[in-house]
Amino acid sequence: MNAPPEAPLTESPHKGKTGLKRVWNALLYSMAGFGAAWKHEDAFRQESLLALVLIPLAFFLADAPLERALMIASILLVLIVELVNSAIEATVDRISLENHQLAKRAKDIGSGAVLIALINVLVVWGLVLFG
Repeated sequence: MNAPPEAPLTESPHKGKTGLKRVWNALLYSMAGFGAAWKHEDAFRQESLLALVLIPLAFFLADAPLERALMIASILLVLIVELVNSAIEATVDRISLENHQLAKRAKDIGSGAVLIALINVLVVWGLVLFG
């Protein structure tokens, strides 16, 4: 019995790039992503501004390098999760703007992930400062 022929993969034409060209392209795409998030996502702007305040504050409030690292990492995690959540929301909106149970679920789960990351900041900072 013959297997059905496989459909050709349609990948980005940029996937074949290697070496410094790939790294350079990745940097440009990342910067475009930051710019898009800053322009279109209120939550990302708010969390970025919070990070601009809290990261320097971590250097003054933490006593040990590991404490500083944990405090800063917890804040950066919020930004990472917010970027992923924004990507999920944009993808869902690209597919359809109609109200759909699965679209709502995807967006709510992404939002829940951001909430957990924010709670993580509170826990880490609370333990470092008061623990």
